[in-house]
Amino acid sequence: MTKIISPIIFKLNLNIYIRFMIKKISLNSVKLIKYYKFINHNLIYNNKAINRYKKDNFEISTDKADNLERLKKSISNIKNCSLKSGATNIVFSDGNPKSKIMLIGEAPGSNEDLEGLPFVGKAGTLLDKMLASINLDRKSVYISNIINYRPPDNRRPTQDEINRYLPFVKKHIEIINPKIVILLGSTAMNGLIGSDVVISKVRGKWIEKEFGQCKTSVIITFHPAFLMRQPTQKKLAWIDLKMIRDKKAKLKI
Repeated sequence: MTKIISPIIFKLNLNIYIRFMIKKISLNSVKLIKYYKFINHNLIYNNKAINRYKKDNFEISTDKADNLERLKKSISNIKNCSLKSGATNIVFSDGNPKSKIMLIGEAPGSNEDLEGLPFVGKAGTLLDKMLASINLDRKSVYISNIINYRPPDNRRPTQDEINRYLPFVKKHIEIINPKIVILLGSTAMNGLIGSDVVISKVRGKWIEKEFGQCKTSVIITFHPAFLMRQPTQKKLAWIDLKMIRDKKAKLKI
């Protein structure tokens, strides 16, 4: 025999169930909020979409920000430069301008030219791995190049081109004021240390240098692109990386 439930009882039971579920949801919400407060996590309610690819903003002094902006504008305003006229973007820097570790590479390649950032191609991926091996990343270092525009066909910059951009590089170092400067490859080495030195003789050694008001310790190691062509040299690059790690610890940076 089919049991007939009166509409009144059904409505009553439904109301009880709804109140029970509301209470349960409310309790769960309270527990969730308490949990997030416990782990010191900020709950932010916003209808705006989150841009997960937004570049990190590092709070730096107004003077440093202004000096970097003026330097970038000065480079952008260079006249009669074949590199600039043939490039898509200026490649100025990446990373943390507050960092006390500055890396300087050779010149932008095609990927860097398109994105306007240094070391974003395959060599950049290897550089990220090299940094990670000594517990560093792009948020903890500052990266630039000896040349700010891509040479045609990714060729090596000429000495005249290096000399033209050298004052800007030195000013860049002075503004950042790092305690450690890492020169990646022979082009950066020849520009800032001297054209008469050979990378195989000076890599893995600390050189004390002054760039304007900046006194810093410089070390030279192989460029990631070279290591991709000569993987057997990675063992020497690892020695250099460990020296950087130890120097960082000694300087407490």
